[in-house]
Amino acid sequence: MYSNFVLLRSKYLRHSLLMKQILFTSLIFMLLTACGQQEEKKVEAPVASADSSKYTPAMVVNEKDYACGMPVTAGISDTTHYDGKAYGFCSTECKDEFLKDPKKYLATK
Repeated sequence: MYSNFVLLRSKYLRHSLLMKQILFTSLIFMLLTACGQQEEKKVEAPVASADSSKYTPAMVVNEKDYACGMPVTAGISDTTHYDGKAYGFCSTECKDEFLKDPKKYLATK
């Protein structure tokens, strides 16, 4: 009877040790697999297309081009700084016209 108990206990201990080894190996495998699957975060720089403007209406203080009256939401192709503020224009020609006499255009806004 005693030998049967020792034999059963020995089998139980071997089985328990084997199960611990299997669980530990599985855990290590899962951790290594999970670490290898981490996504690398890439930050892509915005690409400007040929038809898009590099200036947005949020960058300027005026809602309309002072020289021609066109809304800046239609597109801004040039800007200038005057009196600490940024102004947007539909073209370089409109910006140049504004810069000839900015006070005149700002007074009529």
